[in-house]
Amino acid sequence: MNFNEGMCARCSMTPRIIFDALLFGTVSALLANSSLASDAVPASSSAIEQEIRSFNTVATVLHIGAHPDDENTQLITYFARKRGYRTAYLSLTRGDGGQNEIGPEFGEKLGVARTQELLAARRVDGGRQFFTRAMDFGYSKTPEETLRFWDHDEVLSDVVRIIRQFRPDVIVNRFPIPPGSGGHGHHTTSGILGFEAFKLAGDPKAYPNQIAEGLTPWQPKRVLWNGGGGRGSGTATGPTVRVDIGGNDPMTGEGLGAIAARSRGMHITQGFGNFGGRGSRGPNEQTFTVLGGDLAEKDIMDGIEPTWARFPNGGAEISQLTEKVIAEFNTNDPAASVPALLAIRTRLAALGNDPVVNDKRQQLDRIIQAGLGLSVETVTPEAEIVPGEPLKFRHNAIARSKIPLRLVEVRVPNLGGSTPGVELKSGEQTSGEMMLTIPKNTPLTHPYWLREESTAGMFRVAETKLIGQPENPAPFPVEYVFEVSGQKLVVTDEPRAATAAGKPGRRLAIISPVSLHFSSSVALFTPGAKKTVEIEIATARANTEGTLRIASPTGWTVSPSSQPFKLRKSGEKMRLAFVVTAPTEPASGRFLAVAEIGGALYSNQRVEIHYDHIPLQLLQPAARLRVAAFDFAIRGKRVGYLPGAGDDTLEGLTQLGYTVSTLSGVELTPEKLRGFDAVVIGVRAFNERTDLATNLAGLFAFVENGGTVVAQYNRPNGLNASQLGPYPLSIAGNAPQLRVTDENSPVSFLAPEHAALTKPNRLGPADFTGWVQERGAYFPSTWDTEHYTAVLAMNDPGEEPLKSSVIIAPHGKGYYVYTGLAFFRQLPAGVPGAYRLFANLVSLGK
Repeated sequence: MNFNEGMCARCSMTPRIIFDALLFGTVSALLANSSLASDAVPASSSAIEQEIRSFNTVATVLHIGAHPDDENTQLITYFARKRGYRTAYLSLTRGDGGQNEIGPEFGEKLGVARTQELLAARRVDGGRQFFTRAMDFGYSKTPEETLRFWDHDEVLSDVVRIIRQFRPDVIVNRFPIPPGSGGHGHHTTSGILGFEAFKLAGDPKAYPNQIAEGLTPWQPKRVLWNGGGGRGSGTATGPTVRVDIGGNDPMTGEGLGAIAARSRGMHITQGFGNFGGRGSRGPNEQTFTVLGGDLAEKDIMDGIEPTWARFPNGGAEISQLTEKVIAEFNTNDPAASVPALLAIRTRLAALGNDPVVNDKRQQLDRIIQAGLGLSVETVTPEAEIVPGEPLKFRHNAIARSKIPLRLVEVRVPNLGGSTPGVELKSGEQTSGEMMLTIPKNTPLTHPYWLREESTAGMFRVAETKLIGQPENPAPFPVEYVFEVSGQKLVVTDEPRAATAAGKPGRRLAIISPVSLHFSSSVALFTPGAKKTVEIEIATARANTEGTLRIASPTGWTVSPSSQPFKLRKSGEKMRLAFVVTAPTEPASGRFLAVAEIGGALYSNQRVEIHYDHIPLQLLQPAARLRVAAFDFAIRGKRVGYLPGAGDDTLEGLTQLGYTVSTLSGVELTPEKLRGFDAVVIGVRAFNERTDLATNLAGLFAFVENGGTVVAQYNRPNGLNASQLGPYPLSIAGNAPQLRVTDENSPVSFLAPEHAALTKPNRLGPADFTGWVQERGAYFPSTWDTEHYTAVLAMNDPGEEPLKSSVIIAPHGKGYYVYTGLAFFRQLPAGVPGAYRLFANLVSLGK
């Protein structure tokens, strides 16, 4: 089975770390990436030999898709591991707008997790990873809609930038260009932008700012779509070529399909963790349609010289010397190849400044380091440091070969410190210590693409050199300068916290002395009302004191204007309360918590993302609170909440004024639900929960006795219950068409006097303005019209109205509501109309 033929799920290191991986583990996969963890098992000689073979090819392939999990992992595995090509995946987005199958992170936090999953996948399949500044804003039906959110010119410039940096010989789009369709607006747009960038990357007049930065034009040989000839999604015209990307890894003998499946299995937040190694060893012939550039008849690399022979004035000699090294490689003594590799290194220096050559220089240095048995380690006692504090670390180096090697110095360029070196003795570790003070203006650790305020579809990146990179560079690189046979080798490391033997340490993080958290992400007011808003202060350092205030928009009053705080112990927390008075007219905005300590201002939260399959991720976003003042009312007091895949429904209900209790499936009995006015079921609960189907009878009995149940949307695939309501309703069908992606689409009232639209809040057109990302998804395809009443109709441009976004059935004395509206997106955004409608649904029958 080929796990890369279908659509993505949404549709149904530093150089030292790379080197340590080469020395200690799965080399061919690790050398290709820039953000990798090292293994503790010594590298095999065959791994080093395989890297030498990879060094001897300069052929380069760039694969382009829209999201994490779109990539054809077997294609990447084949070209990176079997042919040894420089191979990369460019995902236009980081998957911010998708679903999380394993935890509560959504939006930008989910994007951070999926970034790390892509890096983990590339560690398996041997590829590299790039991104653009485009944001995954959720499902889109057409490229026209997608480009209303994405800045076409900016995303295109990012693709051109990556082509000019990476210099691919061929570009392989995952998705077709029109008239073909990728089944998702983002998908088709990725094909369009890949094709457009192919035509522009070689034009010096295109994006001249990149040329001014030092990039040079680059024209790939051809651009292809990984599909066609009756295979893949969409349609496209053009000549095709078929390539068998199956077989075995030449180093390990493992089937490429199995490796590709393990790579795809890294997308655990997408629910792919069970892929394991289920792929095939056998043939996997795939079709590639030429979209532009030179034709191809036998292979996508037709007419491209894959070896050093493409470089005049020395390239052919480098190729010959490398072939000789491969022929004479001694698996029992890899160090015996080091003198010949150093000779190649000298020849390589004469080829000048070329991005591919520079990349190969780094690869050759890492191969030489592996042959020398050379490793370095920079260990700091603490994983986190505050600006202005001293950075202490211990630097270790060891060489296992008998080739004479001198450690000339250890230096920290960003901090101006260095220590003298010593002669290294084979098998003996050399160690030293350094302590340097980091500047007080050092930026806090936070993903670089989240530092600036984003738009609805684009991240903002002030440092253009970071565009395209998967994650932040090390804040304070440490350079180990060695001398071997008269040549200088520089091995770059970064400080990492001490950890258990055999496990990679955590990257050094720059943190604030305090972190600030509002007690909720949204605060609702009626106009002119007062409410207490609390902020929690947590200190990372002992004896921290200062003042706390709230920066608020015009018209909002906060009392007191500031408050002092004093925290004696590291990790200590305290809460300070402020009384907020809303404007007398409807208004909305955002508050910012500001702590002043010793004249310095801090306004950050602390958010940690913990999953076993990725490194711990630390985010320090601005400590903000959305506030909204508008007229709303509720009926009833107590609501039970049955969680699904994770959303902010509980907080939204609390802000409306309900007392909310979290329920489990076994509590869905008339006796245990007595006293509740309503029960709200979280998004995708029928997909995620196994305790819901067996307890529906008790839930329906609660409705019969006068209760109200509001069930939020589910996916049609993977349901754990055959019944979604007390009367028949189905969500099976064409999922992409049973949703409204235009958040501004007109909404008509099918039952204008129904209580869901009138009590206790009379709704009108204004209540459907200001919605974000989408109206809703996975609307019922069929329902029992004798029992359910459809109250709203809406549609995307050019489509027939959908009437099942909210369907309501009286049942006994109560009401059962099923809704596909995206309340889970609207409530955290503080959308007034969404809150008013949600309050009406929960209040039915009261």
